[in-house]
Amino acid sequence: MAKTNFQYEKRQKELEKKKKAEEKARRKLEAKNNPKPADGSEGDEQEADDADVDADPAAAGDAPAQPQ
Repeated sequence: MAKTNFQYEKRQKELEKKKKAEEKARRKLEAKNNPKPADGSEGDEQEADDADVDADPAAAGDAPAQPQ
């Protein structure tokens, strides 16, 4: 019967650990560089929504604005 190559298996586990640690460090760095708003909403989406709301009353013409 063939011998199991434990050194190979150990090296693969070490490489996997290293890969996971690097991925975690990358995510942590991204989170630090791009903090999200405290309310949980995305800033870009909110700006786009505001632009649409501003354009709607002008498109309606003489019609009164509807309360939201």
